[in-house]
Amino acid sequence: MSQSLPKKILIFSLAYYPKYVGGAEVAIKEITDRIASDDIEFHVLTLRFDRNLPRLSKEGNVFVHRVGFTTKDPDMGDLRKFPLHYMKVLWQIWGGVLAARLHRKEKFDAVWAMMAHSCGAPVALFNLFHPKVPFVLTLQEGDPPEYIERKMLPFWPLFVRAFRKADIIQVISSFLGAWARRMGATAPIVLVPNAVDTKRFLQTFSPEELEALRQKLGKKQGEKYIITTSRLVKKNAVDIVIRAMKFLSADTKFLVLGIGPDEDELKKLAKDEGVAERVLFLGQIGHAELPKYLRISDVFTRPSRSEGMGNSFVEAMAASIPVVATPVGGITDFLFDPKQNPDKEPTGLFANVEDPEDTARALKEFLENTELRERCVANARRMVIGEYDWDLIAKNMREKVFAPLFSPAIQGGTLGSNS
Repeated sequence: MSQSLPKKILIFSLAYYPKYVGGAEVAIKEITDRIASDDIEFHVLTLRFDRNLPRLSKEGNVFVHRVGFTTKDPDMGDLRKFPLHYMKVLWQIWGGVLAARLHRKEKFDAVWAMMAHSCGAPVALFNLFHPKVPFVLTLQEGDPPEYIERKMLPFWPLFVRAFRKADIIQVISSFLGAWARRMGATAPIVLVPNAVDTKRFLQTFSPEELEALRQKLGKKQGEKYIITTSRLVKKNAVDIVIRAMKFLSADTKFLVLGIGPDEDELKKLAKDEGVAERVLFLGQIGHAELPKYLRISDVFTRPSRSEGMGNSFVEAMAASIPVVATPVGGITDFLFDPKQNPDKEPTGLFANVEDPEDTARALKEFLENTELRERCVANARRMVIGEYDWDLIAKNMREKVFAPLFSPAIQGGTLGSNS
């Protein structure tokens, strides 16, 4: 792809830095930061939300074009209220129209839509205006496909078109690749998972630092900490862990790192279950601080009801803490249970979905079986270092996703569904 002028790619993303950042936005930044700007020039079209943010800025290696209604310094909760929530609906059509207008000025060589449920309809509308501009659709969804499909019914023709007209579909798990095929995708499907900042989660801390955090949290001698880093929504099943606490010994506590709309309901559940004193809601902890909290904990868990991939699991593995999860969605690409996957080296333990007692059973196994714990931790850490580092992922995105977009096969219309 080396040439005198860089190729230009327009990225569709519902939100972007410096605010309202989730896993998808992190993935965009980590990937684009590692691709030379004289190779590919990236632009993002996104919603503005906050009137304090400029309409155009450069964040890392990306030119950010912000559009839409705004309010002053809204928080995440405000994004679910009028008028900002209405912008997410309007975006499904307006995003495609604005992208077409921006294309007339910038002459993009390709476009990249981040997640079907938020950017499938806009990129499909753009494709109607500019069918010769190749595009890649990235699937990062964590919600169940059935839920997403119901949510997108008002925009169904455009939603489906995004799958069927994409030149390349990049997925973060084989589970999402299967969903793309069910939606009628005929383009090449490229599996490139998300990654973690391995240097951050592999870092070591002094005994004094770790002890200071234990004292801050009131961790007593002999106490065990179960930890989750989760958005507090139904799909992440924090309620299942709270219900599981009554099956664990009284010296076991549950650290909940994260915020979300279900927080009050989960606190009430902990009280109703009689475990409120053993469930610590710590709120939003900065990403830089997460490794330290993982290091003073004994087991990581998130018994998800659905999961596109689940970066939090991989982060925990990098931090050398054993992981208990459920065999749903993309988790099965990297978590191998010694009983359910006897042909693979174990990297964690599975628990049944919607099953507090079985979740407690798996947690107890790691708390009581030192040999199993150490074996899974070593295997998982080695896997993360070898397969889930951002440098490797960015390299694969450039070579396996972006480079083919500019190949004669796609440019000439002989590869993918636009042929």
